[in-house]
Amino acid sequence: MAQTITLGDVSITRVVEWEGDIAPALDVVPDSTPELWEANRSWLAPDFWDPETGLYRAHMQTWVVRSEGKTILVDTGAGNDKDRPYLPILSRLSTGFLDDLAQAGLRPEDVDYVINTHVHADHVGWNTVLVDREWVPTFPNAKYLINNIDFEFWNPVNGTDRKAVAFGLPAHLGNQNMFEDSVAPVHQAGQAVLWEDSYVIDANLRLDVAAGHTPGSAVVTLRSGTDSAVFVGDMMHSPVQILDPDLHTCFDEDAKEASATRRRVLEWAADHNALVLPAHFPGSGAAEVRRTGSRFEIKEWAAFGRDAETS
Repeated sequence: MAQTITLGDVSITRVVEWEGDIAPALDVVPDSTPELWEANRSWLAPDFWDPETGLYRAHMQTWVVRSEGKTILVDTGAGNDKDRPYLPILSRLSTGFLDDLAQAGLRPEDVDYVINTHVHADHVGWNTVLVDREWVPTFPNAKYLINNIDFEFWNPVNGTDRKAVAFGLPAHLGNQNMFEDSVAPVHQAGQAVLWEDSYVIDANLRLDVAAGHTPGSAVVTLRSGTDSAVFVGDMMHSPVQILDPDLHTCFDEDAKEASATRRRVLEWAADHNALVLPAHFPGSGAAEVRRTGSRFEIKEWAAFGRDAETS
């Protein structure tokens, strides 16, 4: 099954850490309707939604990007051995993620950059590993690119009492331990780069703030030759949000801002024939989109998960 595609001079490999059912789809996308899901059953099921149980399905996955001789990871999933009492399905995991990276030809020391599109537990988990009861950076030679707004927003030294997103539990039960075991150690090791409005990685890749899901959420734009793509993190959790960008999820900090950001990025993707790569889409994992009035639709799915390679 193809898990690598090539865009211009850049290759993208998908490495899946975890897959499964998360929660009822109508809870994840609270403004959606049963009729919307049912009307699109033919392509939402079984990859994105189980019509028998009504559950939303997702991947935790990392995009391995190779560009100009550098290796970049976009998001690092949930990680192993992490205590996540607010989301038991991702708590104290023991997956073969590093073995899967090795199968993709990648050792931890080979990674040059780690991009956390935002600071949530399922995007920073493999930033660190447990060694002799201490959390240490998984990728010893990497720069970890973390937006400064998100870094400060979740940093417990700032006295935040915000609730763990979408789960209604105090921060000390959720995102505080996430910060302490997966973000603070790379900062203390001197490997974190706290960037502001934008960050140019190389001639093909750049980071820009795309707030809404979190205050410092970011997108990674890829432009190489005639090809374009955008890694959108959690700007969308389900493809029903492509059909209607105004549909927010229960995970968004600012639903109105998230919708405006989603619409703006989808407009850019449609106008530039760019591949949209969300963090959690199962199935083909990514798609090109086109406008349909004020909304959008899937133009073509990517080749991930199929016996094909595109360029």
